[in-house]
Amino acid sequence: MLIQERYRLLKLISQGGPCQTWLAVDEGQSSPLPCIVQQFSSYNHWQEISLRLDELVRYPQIPRMLAYFRENQYLYWVLELVEGTDLATLVEQQGVLNEIQIWQLLEDLLPVLKLIHEHQIIHCDLKPKNIIRSSRGGKLVLVDFATAKLQSGIHQLTNEASTGSPEYIAPEQTQGKAVFASDLYSLGVTCIYLLTQIPPFDLFDVTSNGWVWRQYLTTRVSDRLSRILDQLIQNDPRERFQSAVAVMQAMGIGPQNPPLAIQKPKSSWQCSHTFTGPIGTASNINSLAFSPDGKILASGDDHKTIRLWNVDTKRVLGTLEGHTQAVKSVTFSPNGQILATASDDQRIKLWDINTFSEILTLVGHTHAVKSLSFSPDGQFLASGSWDKTVRIWQVSSGDQISILSGHQLQVNSVAFSPQGNLLASGSYDRTIHLWQLKIQNRPCYSLLGILAGHVRAVLTVAFSPNGQVLATGSDDNEIKLWDVDTGQLLNTLVGHSWSVVALAFSPDSQTLVSSSWDQTLKLWQVNTSAEIDTLCGHVDSVATIAVSNAAQLIASGSKDKTIKLWQPVDNG
Repeated sequence: MLIQERYRLLKLISQGGPCQTWLAVDEGQSSPLPCIVQQFSSYNHWQEISLRLDELVRYPQIPRMLAYFRENQYLYWVLELVEGTDLATLVEQQGVLNEIQIWQLLEDLLPVLKLIHEHQIIHCDLKPKNIIRSSRGGKLVLVDFATAKLQSGIHQLTNEASTGSPEYIAPEQTQGKAVFASDLYSLGVTCIYLLTQIPPFDLFDVTSNGWVWRQYLTTRVSDRLSRILDQLIQNDPRERFQSAVAVMQAMGIGPQNPPLAIQKPKSSWQCSHTFTGPIGTASNINSLAFSPDGKILASGDDHKTIRLWNVDTKRVLGTLEGHTQAVKSVTFSPNGQILATASDDQRIKLWDINTFSEILTLVGHTHAVKSLSFSPDGQFLASGSWDKTVRIWQVSSGDQISILSGHQLQVNSVAFSPQGNLLASGSYDRTIHLWQLKIQNRPCYSLLGILAGHVRAVLTVAFSPNGQVLATGSDDNEIKLWDVDTGQLLNTLVGHSWSVVALAFSPDSQTLVSSSWDQTLKLWQVNTSAEIDTLCGHVDSVATIAVSNAAQLIASGSKDKTIKLWQPVDNG
């Protein structure tokens, strides 16, 4: 069976409720790529869950959603095939896990649950079969979101039949009333099964209405682990841990002390100020941009809001509202008179900075718009989208003048070269495309070349101000520096312990600043590729950075809902 004229269904893996799961192959690639296809017989809330899961595509412990679409009255998900061994099979082959392995399992999976719960998703089918130890890196990957629910829809679930595997689901879930703590219950039951290799139904004493897992242990576990597991599997959800963060804190790896916390080195830079949104409106910061004169800092966040901050007074100058979903990119025109913003609502807006009023809305993309870049002369605006295209717009009229196709997967980042003759785009297909400007009757871009070398998604691209170097950051934790004239790889910068999500050069092109999901910023010397400094202070992923052209000033925005300003330490 062939769907979308590219995905061939090979083997039915599982079937339950409204979902069938197939092993498939993507024949639209240069070489057929194995994948997973899930077919839903009703749209219900799976359409919204599709959008939420699409947001998590960069997270390495959740399968990438390669595509989702409707065809022949069905909704389809196309997912990355995770190669490895699920924990149910692992226990069958190797026997029970020991305490150290259970601690490691909790450290691996709790951040995953924290992330999906922050996106209002309840997995609803957490069990050993749905936890795969990846053959790439050994990390645990949580799979199969076919029965997932949205937290916002809890009150509508009262009359629904229970979903998930009966042995592992929480009591309230059997009544169709899943909550975040339901996933934690399933995690606890998973752990006691892995410690005993006894079916969970046999570990529960109906007479006492409680778990009797300890008597089935072959080796003793510590009282500390026992207490945590006991609280995870409480029948009453009010007596359980209420969040993944609460469990992590009980383990001593809470947000203030993450399991992979990086010790703060002595730094030549310091945080000079921390911006937070007005009370009740704080949200994940997705994008930052300084105005050309360095007096204004613009920010875009998950609450659909753009804020303009006065860099000197540290106060909000104005708030721009109009997008209907998260704002993912903000950028100033070269003359500082226009702010362009892009959103998951598929729209781009142009704003007058003097009046804080909307000038134009640019419509054309068919998926979330993730990145924007003005040409050096300010005449054109490039946009990169998860619809796999780059589009070029005439700023004065709002006309779309070119659609650049060629990437096989979502486009994450675009950047014009300082001379305006080149445009770079980075994609989940692991490549960087270089487009060259051609002037005929109207400006158009043609593909000049493709840079390949990253082994995972390319998340960010940036040209040095002198136009000689292109920097690219990836989900493979690496930064690559490329010679713009020859396309040759100059060097690979290794130092971040998680995905590199943003890059920016200093005005003199000598320093590169990077930010990562590992909660840090790093400064690199471009000509030697040496790591100069590591800036620590955020308590969650650093999603965006901006460098001021007017002062020695770096801004960083994070999922911890803050913006920090960094300046060199004054040793005088």
